[in-house]
Amino acid sequence: MIRHLVLFKLDEGVERDDPRVLEGVDAFRSLDGKIPEIRFWELGWNLSDRPIAYDFAINSGFDDTAALRRYVEHPEHQAGVTLWKEFSTWVIADYEY
Repeated sequence: MIRHLVLFKLDEGVERDDPRVLEGVDAFRSLDGKIPEIRFWELGWNLSDRPIAYDFAINSGFDDTAALRRYVEHPEHQAGVTLWKEFSTWVIADYEY
């Protein structure tokens, strides 16, 4: 199994209630059930107030790297990526578990 972990940092001046952010969250929340390769899917806002903390996280699981690649290339995923590019930066870690 492959774990796909993504941590998002909102750009300076962008708040969680920004309409673009709300649309981005909805876009990613809706992927569970739309993309058959997803085996595990959870996402949410960070609760930590530490200055090094990121703002939003997606934690997901896939059978193998081929399934992860199909997910990454899926049009619904790419639509969400396009939205998040407008107001955030992120880091990704993919690892076997």
